[in-house]
Amino acid sequence: MAPPVPADQYAARLRSEELRSELNYHNRQYYVLDSPVVSDADYDDLLNELRAIERQYPELITPDSPTQRVGAAPLATFEVVEHRLPLLSLGNCFSPEDLESWFRRARERAGKDDLMLVSEPKVDGLAMALVYEDGKFVQGATRGDGLRGENVTPNLATIASIPSLLRGKFPSRFEVRGEVYMTRSGFERMNEAIGEQNIAREQEGRKPLTLYANPRNAAAGSVRQKDPSITAGRPLAMFVYQLGWIEGGIRPPSHHETLQWLGEMGLPVNPDTHVHTSVEDALERIRWWGERRERLDYDIDGAVLKLDAVDLWDQLGVAGREPRWATAYKFPPQQRTTRLRKIEVNVGRTGVLTPFAVLEPVFVGGATVGLATLHNEGDIRRKDIREGDTVIVQRAGEVIPQVVAPVISLRTGSEVEFAMPAACPVCGTAVRQDPDEAATYCPNADCPAQVIRLIEHFGGRASMDIEGLGERTAIALYGAGLVRNVADIYELDAERLSRLDDFLVKAGGLSKTAENLLTGIEKSKTRPLANLLFALGIRHVGYETARLLAAQFGSLERLLAATEEEMQAIDGVGPVVAGSISEWIARPGNRAVVSRLIASGVDPRQEVTATRPGLLAGMTIVVTGTLETLSREAAEERIRDLGGKAGSSVSKRTTAVAAGTSPGSKLAKAQQLGIPVLDESTFLRLLEEGPSALPEPAMPKDDNA
Repeated sequence: MAPPVPADQYAARLRSEELRSELNYHNRQYYVLDSPVVSDADYDDLLNELRAIERQYPELITPDSPTQRVGAAPLATFEVVEHRLPLLSLGNCFSPEDLESWFRRARERAGKDDLMLVSEPKVDGLAMALVYEDGKFVQGATRGDGLRGENVTPNLATIASIPSLLRGKFPSRFEVRGEVYMTRSGFERMNEAIGEQNIAREQEGRKPLTLYANPRNAAAGSVRQKDPSITAGRPLAMFVYQLGWIEGGIRPPSHHETLQWLGEMGLPVNPDTHVHTSVEDALERIRWWGERRERLDYDIDGAVLKLDAVDLWDQLGVAGREPRWATAYKFPPQQRTTRLRKIEVNVGRTGVLTPFAVLEPVFVGGATVGLATLHNEGDIRRKDIREGDTVIVQRAGEVIPQVVAPVISLRTGSEVEFAMPAACPVCGTAVRQDPDEAATYCPNADCPAQVIRLIEHFGGRASMDIEGLGERTAIALYGAGLVRNVADIYELDAERLSRLDDFLVKAGGLSKTAENLLTGIEKSKTRPLANLLFALGIRHVGYETARLLAAQFGSLERLLAATEEEMQAIDGVGPVVAGSISEWIARPGNRAVVSRLIASGVDPRQEVTATRPGLLAGMTIVVTGTLETLSREAAEERIRDLGGKAGSSVSKRTTAVAAGTSPGSKLAKAQQLGIPVLDESTFLRLLEEGPSALPEPAMPKDDNA
């Protein structure tokens, strides 16, 4: 029984502050350190006492009170958060040789042999970025696409291991990255509770609730609940693994000191983090985790290794979207055997026929698998996979199910060899296979399967970025006869959509999805030319090829008039790609689609820079800070278009640094090395005039002067 509530408000205030402090301490002991010092019953008594005081004196309730970590009103949608620094993906190592190769490259780029490594378990959860201001948790966002994530702050505020208030000394404003996960024991309890509910629901003739497949999926679904009170009831926790950006403070010089510093503030840092002086030492720790992974109360799928010296992170930079200063060592994927019932064929947006396996469902890698990829006919024949085989199935990277090999010793003689169909299984058109290609494809551009996939692709983020134009919408629009090619998308309006009798229409008008769709269609008319070329779904034309074509020709009209020879003259466009583009252009239906797109107002143009492809050849330009006239991505794209290299870090090999507002440490590094620093107007002149726009190099800064 909780003590009586103090009659005096002053005494109640003192007691409530004491209780909040004590409960926050126990939260840390339980959720962060896994070392509770009181029983659950004692903890509940303290919490109930605080609740009683706050009921009696509502004015004493504070936003960071442990009683308030139960969520708020349901959210209608999630806001988009622009990440100040991209949340990068990690490259993978699958063997000791891979790890040694990664470390050797890191040493060579750093110019040092005595690099130290920091390792920690790779928690299988959901990446998050947390922002603290003056010690208070103010924002939490998902990784999203690395540049933009979902604002899930109210949901994360319900997770007890994420402190709402920091302790000790902390920067005025900073971001940390980490992984939200669901405990195994909590996951099992949750599924058991659902199973018990389903028994009752079955007796009542109601549809059973779906069991969660694995803790990772359950964690992701829990974080994205629109009602934070649902998230509050889920067994979630978090480990912080990295400092993002920082204001009003000094970053410690090493990663392991940074983690220790974050832990001292009260942030949940994984205690199983180790510093290593060699790859061999790190590999020993990885093997140790591999042997004990099943003993943990959270899932891990490998280990993460980072260079300890954080000043090397900028120096090594990134390759694509992967930092060179960190890598993930992935454990071997889990495998199971099951029966391959049948091999069927899927038709993609470019007409490629891809076989896939229909399996007897099997639980592998934390999920029940009923379908698996088989890549292509050549891969099936190489592995000698047949219908009816008992096969080994694995989840590659514990994500994509695939058939590894047949168990030949279990064959009965009734197995059937696979042959790619002579005709498209959707439209019946005779398929083709180029002699130099492994892929078989349907040449009918009007094939329903291709059209639906192309509509979906056209609306994708890297294409025309049309919100609401996903697979479900594409199927509905095609099925209703409203969209038969991508030009039809721009003839959609409220009246046409209102004819549908599905999720796009609600009582009294259009659904939110339909409204977003129409808004997204209108906005897409201003997308860059490279995105439109990629969106058209031309075989062999990925985004990078589309960017090269856009830079060379500048408009759809010029591309349509180009010869194969002119296309092949572009560095990065070979005869196969040029031939595919020419074949696409030659089809009257495709030309008609382009004409209709232009008539609808979709006619993006791009400054033609390929006439000066070598203007910045041999130059490495680093863009830092915020430019007024160009985004950083656009500025770096212009540098590459002109034959230069867009650097990610400043070194002696950097030609110049283009600095906007708030340039950060890269400006100081350039000044220290005597590298020319360009303001925005000078940088724009460099893009027009080339090296003649560069100022004379400055003398290197002498820190000892």
